[in-house]
Amino acid sequence: MALTTIGFDADDTLWHSESHFLLTTDRFCELLAPWTQASRLQSPSTGDSSQRELIETQLINIERRNLQLLGYGAKAFTLSMIETAIEVSEGEIPASAIAEILRWGHELLNHPVELLDGVNATLDALAGSYELLLITKGDLLHQESKIAQSGIAPIFSGIEIVSNKTADSYQRVLHGRALHAKEFLMVGNSVRSDVLPVLELGAQAVHIPYHVTWALEEHESTDLQAEQFHSCRNISELPALLSSLN
Repeated sequence: MALTTIGFDADDTLWHSESHFLLTTDRFCELLAPWTQASRLQSPSTGDSSQRELIETQLINIERRNLQLLGYGAKAFTLSMIETAIEVSEGEIPASAIAEILRWGHELLNHPVELLDGVNATLDALAGSYELLLITKGDLLHQESKIAQSGIAPIFSGIEIVSNKTADSYQRVLHGRALHAKEFLMVGNSVRSDVLPVLELGAQAVHIPYHVTWALEEHESTDLQAEQFHSCRNISELPALLSSLN
């Protein structure tokens, strides 16, 4: 069955995202340091880790704990930062610091969309040969805003914003478009979200790594030997790879 449809992840595949969260995390750890006693976070498993590492680990743990309730995106991240600040400071964090965290959350929500190098040329090269879908997860309003700002929405035949990327959510997308899995290929930076669920359905996937990966999306991709799994160093290599598959 011929490949007819290419799905693209958005954050860190088409435009920069995680790097903005990483900079905010750095500022958060600096802000929280004076209000944190490392002994409160220390455990036998952390050994001699720095205070910054301990704060960051606590933030990641709270983000993981909140996923089912808050989902993904800048709003969930901001609430998790506030919760982390309260927990690790044992309630001593001042309102002024909470206000600063909220300001960073607003900055993340309002940050201009910056397309990755090669995105426009790659999409233009593929649009005449395939149906292109944008499949992203996270907060609906924020994702809609970023898609509108990106300027590339018109090139896609369809846009799907899902709360999470699972085999079931991909199957719903394919079913809604009367697509067989063998006709579909997904492109994204996350092995956990953009590759594994798609391979489970019997479709193909292309992994294009971003230079930094959110801790909750990390997965070792080198053990993937599936025939339907492919990789590129950057998005500009995608047209050549697809040509080699046909």
